[in-house]
Amino acid sequence: MFGRSRPAPVDTLSSEQTPGALITLQHIEKYFQHGPGRTYVLRRITLDIREGEFVSVMGPSGAGKSTLLHILGMHDSDWSGDYWFVGHPVHALSKKERAELHKAYIGFVFQSYHLLDHLTVYENLELPLSYRNVKKGERDSIVCDTLDRFQIVGKKDLFPNQLSGGQQQLVAVARAVIANPKLILADEPTGNLHSDQGREIMELFKRLNTAGTTIVQVTHSETNASYGDRIIKLSDGWIV
Repeated sequence: MFGRSRPAPVDTLSSEQTPGALITLQHIEKYFQHGPGRTYVLRRITLDIREGEFVSVMGPSGAGKSTLLHILGMHDSDWSGDYWFVGHPVHALSKKERAELHKAYIGFVFQSYHLLDHLTVYENLELPLSYRNVKKGERDSIVCDTLDRFQIVGKKDLFPNQLSGGQQQLVAVARAVIANPKLILADEPTGNLHSDQGREIMELFKRLNTAGTTIVQVTHSETNASYGDRIIKLSDGWIV
């Protein structure tokens, strides 16, 4: 499915992904137009992320960290440059193809949870499994195991607006990891958790990474960043 891409634009900067990389970004830029002027959010971002890496993106507020994460997660399509993911030229894919690629390979932890308000905790967790065509019986087993793993069995029939911020964050993390994605993208994943919960989430990420999952997290926490292999620092949209 993903091989049926649109023709690449004339100014495409590369013809293939960097060997050994899960993600290749070349000259990614994003800006907002204000009349004749532009405000850049990201400038000439070029980097590779290898399969199995645990990368932390750091920098001051407004540096472009979350924007970069949403481009990696294929939520944002208004940018220029080349983005390769598992061999697919994201820059040349249709919106539908990008959505399918995301569903097949990526788990995303949003800073503001993004749980579906009309679904229970159980149903929110089941959703990513349905995207991957997991059979109903197997879905039930995986969801029950995940509820137990995150100690939220008693919350399974509640709706997001019946949960505290910390509980919603736990559900959001559980939803991101439940289908064993190839890549986890996490935007301040422990920001609404108390210290013990936050440490448990980071230990979980570390175990998943050790087992082969690639993780890219945005964080202000030096402690959280220390769980990773390397740090990418942004300032005013540039890698520094």
